[in-house]
Amino acid sequence: GHRAGLVPGDSDILVIARQLHEGNALAGVLLHAGGSYHCETDAEKAAAAEVERQAAVRTAESIRAEGMQVSMVSVGSTPTAHYAENLEGVTEVRAGVYVFQDLVMAGIHVCALEDIAIGVVATVIGHRPDKGWILCDAGWMALSRDRGTAKQAVDQGYGVVTALDGEVYPDLIVANTSQEHGVMMLREGSEAALPDLPIGTKICVLPNHACATASQFEEYVVSDDRHTQATRWSRINGW
Repeated sequence: GHRAGLVPGDSDILVIARQLHEGNALAGVLLHAGGSYHCETDAEKAAAAEVERQAAVRTAESIRAEGMQVSMVSVGSTPTAHYAENLEGVTEVRAGVYVFQDLVMAGIHVCALEDIAIGVVATVIGHRPDKGWILCDAGWMALSRDRGTAKQAVDQGYGVVTALDGEVYPDLIVANTSQEHGVMMLREGSEAALPDLPIGTKICVLPNHACATASQFEEYVVSDDRHTQATRWSRINGW
């Protein structure tokens, strides 16, 4: 597998299934299509979803053929959850960051930047005109150290900067972080103008990885389309 586990068709699957069955602990089979994060085209993502489904269903069928009950057939990754065309035989789809999306998903064209529904609100706290920097109060403690876009075609640093209404500042990213501070600057090679963001301006940073960034906080502040009303949703944190 991409990370761990057994390859579909491995004879050890039935050995392990039998051991779990005899201990009344066999619930089902689970796959994660980690390779789907390297897919670029819609066709590649759809193909990955079908490969994942077939592997899970056939594995479940092989266990059932040995007289063991398999009640759960679980698949899922954010790309395959979006692009699956057939879920016959599957009982659960683990949809990843399906609800929020993030910059990694935008980088493989699962979503557009405007589809990302999570961000960290921060405040401009200073400027370094000599370096082309705008400083904010969101460092890696707020954004996380996840650099999931670093190996993609477009490196988004530690996050893309937008206004509170979601409008993206052209080519403005959080390029570097310390524990409590973020350094916003134009991406290398950009011809855009550095925006005028006075001290005290509220900005929003779209995250590389929604899971990693959200885990830095105790709750979500959920706003309406006009950003005039907000509801607070508690998170379940920790392990």
